[in-house]
Amino acid sequence: MTTKSKILIVEDEAAIRTGLVDVLVYHGYAIEAAATGSEGLAKALSGQFDLLLLDVMLPEIDGFEICNRVRQHDPDLAIIMLTAKSMDEDIIHGLSLGADDYVTKPFSVAQLLLRVQAVLRRTRAAESELEVIQLSDAVEIDCINLSGRCGSELLSFTRREIDLLRYLQAHSERPVSRDELLHKVWGYASNIELETRTIDIHIAKLRRKLETEPSRPQFLLTIRGAGYRLLPEGLLADS
Repeated sequence: MTTKSKILIVEDEAAIRTGLVDVLVYHGYAIEAAATGSEGLAKALSGQFDLLLLDVMLPEIDGFEICNRVRQHDPDLAIIMLTAKSMDEDIIHGLSLGADDYVTKPFSVAQLLLRVQAVLRRTRAAESELEVIQLSDAVEIDCINLSGRCGSELLSFTRREIDLLRYLQAHSERPVSRDELLHKVWGYASNIELETRTIDIHIAKLRRKLETEPSRPQFLLTIRGAGYRLLPEGLLADS
């Protein structure tokens, strides 16, 4: 018998919370729910869940603080943020704190399920289990400890950022498309219709960490019409 994935929903609006519980239970997930930030944080830190579905605006403790504290405790727990559609800064901030993906309100059941299924799948290519990525003498990434350095500056990374860098490094001989990254790193099925800016936001975040001039990247390049390519310093001359 297949074990059900356990999902914690933290949402203060009763109608939305009930609707999420009903939909996810119907699709075979084991669900618990919390209506306040403090209750949600306590449950999230228990280690009993595979995925945290987390609203941003919550009483007592907001979703950003919960995400931040959960990430410090558990780098691998899957987290999806529920955000207002017009609040791009919420999306960017949530992903910066380590959320895996986001769903904007109002959302369709189909879009919600796609994201839940993909984040729980968390596929990683076997060839991308690199321990260290060396982009130059000054830029090094420790994939195991989610850390690194850029010159004298110490860096920290989310698990999803490391997964993205690993996949790009494993395929550094060519550009990698957004669709391929969504499929291989985020776990979405191939050739699906999906509205998400998560790739672009993660690339922008990584450039701010790794590049001396993020607007003129040397390592993490955009190849027009083809996708993204990670070029360690030794490959620049050959490209």
